[in-house]
Amino acid sequence: MSQQPSVVLATASYDHTIRFWEAKSGRCYRTIQYPESQVNRLEITPDKHYLAAAGNPHIRLFDVNANSPQPVMSYDSHTNNVMAVGFQCDGNWMYSGSEDGTVKIWDLRAPGCQREYESRAAVNTVVLHPNQTELISGDQNGNIRVWDLTANSCSCELVPEVDTAVRSLTVMWDGSLVVAANNRGTCYVWRLMQGTQVATASSDGTVKIWNVDGFTLEKTLVGHQRWVWDCVFSVDGAFLITATFFEHLENLIAASSDSTARLWSMSTGEEIKVYKGHQKATVCCALHDGTEPS
Repeated sequence: MSQQPSVVLATASYDHTIRFWEAKSGRCYRTIQYPESQVNRLEITPDKHYLAAAGNPHIRLFDVNANSPQPVMSYDSHTNNVMAVGFQCDGNWMYSGSEDGTVKIWDLRAPGCQREYESRAAVNTVVLHPNQTELISGDQNGNIRVWDLTANSCSCELVPEVDTAVRSLTVMWDGSLVVAANNRGTCYVWRLMQGTQVATASSDGTVKIWNVDGFTLEKTLVGHQRWVWDCVFSVDGAFLITATFFEHLENLIAASSDSTARLWSMSTGEEIKVYKGHQKATVCCALHDGTEPS
């Protein structure tokens, strides 16, 4: 058993590998072969002990601190690509969304799937509201649904643009904003409270930083050579995936089709570090530098 890292940074690629990186040096210190399918999404448990990899049609859970290439657990009741995965704040349960049209909840302390919600279309994205009692899903038909976990039912349905797939959803860490991005490159924002910044990643190879108070473009980060698939803010004001190891919303990490992940300074808009090693497109990244739950 290796020492628990203070920062966990992992990426997955179409080369069928998952790589763990030393965030500051850029050195890849562990590679897991993942031959069964592509990895669509990565997520780290709140205690930094496990990494969930969402594939087709399964979810595999890997021990972050072990050297074994084998998963410690497999979740297999989805029947198509798993496009979303995440954890409740205490790490007691996991949620997932799949192209099989379902959103599922898994109690990590018990076998099997405990709850299932039918979206009636391929689910592309699912996020957990900071209140920990609502899941929000977006699907291929353009529907956004809020699933009330207390009432165990759908409490709200939104259709920002009919028949235009919702590709990504995110909720500001303090619940101040909900943002949905669709296949046509449009972002829809619902303001619940005052917010600060949001980042969007695009097939044009850029990451754009927006001030959500006036919805003005603050910065464009240029450096990737191809499609930028995923990005995550640092821990203070974490927005897209989870926290990174940098302080006070200073930095952003992005994954791209140019096979790299890159670290950017939010204050200057300049590239700080490039993580190289994947042989094909780097399609998702996961970071965790926050404190572990008490």
